[in-house]
Amino acid sequence: MKKNSLFNNMNLIVTMVAIVSLSGCVLNDMTDLENQITEIMARPGGRIEPLPEIKPYEAYTYKSGQLNKKDPFAPFFEVPKPTVEDAMAADDGLTEEMKREISFRNKEELEKFELDSLRMVGTMDNEDNKWAIVLDPQGTVHRVKVGEYMGMNIGKVTNIFEEKIQLREIFQAINGRWEEREASLVLVEEE
Repeated sequence: MKKNSLFNNMNLIVTMVAIVSLSGCVLNDMTDLENQITEIMARPGGRIEPLPEIKPYEAYTYKSGQLNKKDPFAPFFEVPKPTVEDAMAADDGLTEEMKREISFRNKEELEKFELDSLRMVGTMDNEDNKWAIVLDPQGTVHRVKVGEYMGMNIGKVTNIFEEKIQLREIFQAINGRWEEREASLVLVEEE
């Protein structure tokens, strides 16, 4: 019984607090607000200042050489890019591949793809030859042997092992000079 009476007393106290709180909202004096609204409404109406004039947009077409101004789209510093013919004239020891690069023959099928987009999936061999089996990004399977080219950097296959293909790539360095580097394509095991 004591728990029930305590519970009823708590309910009564909470209800009384709520009624007192709400009565404060209802019985609030609104005379200050009404006086301020009356004062604002009694003020004489003023004139609203006009908006500032908006000037129409004038399109401007830049013409280089106009008024001795520098072209904003011209690079500040330009390094001349050497051509394949320049590299052959310098004879960096890469003339065989450079001649092949500028000749008008068709490139090999796997030279259309970046080297990192190709996947080595196996090898085949007989008494005379050893081939690597390569899968291109479109899902086509290719046979590659030593001396053939693959990748976009004049990648010549130099060796084929069970687990990887070794290549020598020729690329143009930042200074414009043609250089070579070793690259490899590692066997990808299917899961």
